[in-house]
Amino acid sequence: MLQKNKISSFVELGKFLTQFSLDNSQRNIEVQHNNRFFDSFETLLALSQSHYGWFTQEQVYFAVNSWAEALTEENLNKWLSPYDFSKVQPKTIGLILAGNIPLVGFHDFLSVLISGHKVLVKTSSNDQHLIKFLANYLISIEPELAERITFTDGKLENFDAVIATGSNNTARYFEYYFKNKPSIIRKNRNSVAILNGNESHEDLVNLGEDIFRYFGLGCRNVSKLFVPKGYSFDAFFRAIFEYQDVIHYEKYSNNYDYNKAVFLMSNFKLLDNGFLTLKEDSSYSSPISSIFYEYYDSLSDLKSRLKNDEDQIQCIVSNGLTKNSIAFGQTQKPQLWDYADNVDTLEFLISV
Repeated sequence: MLQKNKISSFVELGKFLTQFSLDNSQRNIEVQHNNRFFDSFETLLALSQSHYGWFTQEQVYFAVNSWAEALTEENLNKWLSPYDFSKVQPKTIGLILAGNIPLVGFHDFLSVLISGHKVLVKTSSNDQHLIKFLANYLISIEPELAERITFTDGKLENFDAVIATGSNNTARYFEYYFKNKPSIIRKNRNSVAILNGNESHEDLVNLGEDIFRYFGLGCRNVSKLFVPKGYSFDAFFRAIFEYQDVIHYEKYSNNYDYNKAVFLMSNFKLLDNGFLTLKEDSSYSSPISSIFYEYYDSLSDLKSRLKNDEDQIQCIVSNGLTKNSIAFGQTQKPQLWDYADNVDTLEFLISV
């Protein structure tokens, strides 16, 4: 299968996805196979929350729009240009996908197919429907892909390499079970933000996006703040007030009430604005509806610590306070070349 045909099929998928908006989805007569897929996809998006309670329409449409923006010919060519796929011998790559946010495993799915391999997918029970729908659309565009895409509900069998994403506990199982196969095993990671007190109101509003998008369920969501000694959280709380409606979502509200009660019963000192609690804690992984924070004395010392803990961190957000930090509000808008855990998936797939 020619590389240009693979790229073209994903570009067409991107065009299909651009039609869908939370406020006003509109058909584009130039998009292929709309008669077969448009209405069905709208229905699927409307039903997503019934499939998994955290997948509200707002969050699902955000994920779909993000992929619509990513799957352009320009982006795909820019991403793929450094790689040489000429010596790839097609193998079967098993994928065990996470389901914490909508379409979280689609990048791995895309990477396997675009590199010339076959994909064997085990979806999360939380996110079984979206990726299968997109796979069917791709096959309608490029029928040869039908022989390269397989989904399984059972355990993975008859594969040559694997990419598996899960918790720290499941990762230990993956490492044992796949010890004789080439693999990428992903564990828990969290994202952090470094503040110095010079952030604008807009910066802190954008930080709220990094915190509340997908209700904080993603590894790219900020779950920990590092602030200088004497930092006042007043400006932070003023800025994130525009996210107050999150408390009206029942699952989030239940987590807020429960986690706040647990903290208070343990006599922890909290900062609280009615929909988010801040707790001073050295850990990186905070529960839903809570953010941990920690004071730092020296930015250089903090950089050293974050370097030592890099296997626990997905993203660092700041106004350029550290090398390769991400701007406020951008954590949930990764580019195709922004790899999870900083592991180059395409390099791995080329080497298999």
